Amino acid sequence: MEDDFQDRVVTINRVTRVEQGGKTMRFDALVVVGDGKGHYGYAMRKSGEVPDAMKKALTAAKKDLHFVKVQKGTIAHEVSGSHTATKVVLKPAPAGTGIVAGGAVRAILELAGIKNIVSKVYGSRTSINVIRATDAALQQLKEYDKVMILRGLKTPEEIKASHLAPKGAKGDK
Repeated sequence: MEDDFQDRVVTINRVTRVEQGGKTMRFDALVVVGDGKGHYGYAMRKSGEVPDAMKKALTAAKKDLHFVKVQKGTIAHEVSGSHTATKVVLKPAPAGTGIVAGGAVRAILELAGIKNIVSKVYGSRTSINVIRATDAALQQLKEYDKVMILRGLKTPEEIKASHLAPKGAKGDK
C-alpha cells in the first residue's frame, strides 16, 4: 500500500537560528502525499540537510492521513476553511474544468484525486497556512447523498432504493 502514494515537495526554506556561538542554518521541507483515491496527508519537518528534511516530512505525512470523498471527480458542495489569516474556498466544477488552483492548494487536491474543482485563497498565502486551511475545508465536506437530502432533492428512501438497485437499472446514472 505504501507504494500507492505519490508525494510532492511544496516548499523548502532555509531557516537560521541565532545562538551564543553564532548562527545555525537548517532547512525545513513541506511535503504533501496522496494516493489519488481520496487519501492525502501533509507535514513540515526540519533538518540540517535538505534530503533529510524531505525524508522526515515524507514519513510524517504518511503517518497522518486524511480522507475526502470524491464523487464524479469533484466534491459534493462548496466549502471553505480557514487557518490563522488564510481562508480557502473550494467549489465543485463540472467535468472538463480541471483543477483551477495554485501552488499548495493544487498539490493537495491533485494528490487527493480530485479532478474538477475551483478554488480561491483569501488573505495570507503562506504555504503551510494555505495547506492547513485547505485541509480544514476538505474535512467539512459532507457525503453527496446527505447533501441531496439536505437540499430536498431526494428523500432517504429514494437514495436507499438507488443504492440497492442493480447497475444499469432505471434511475442509476
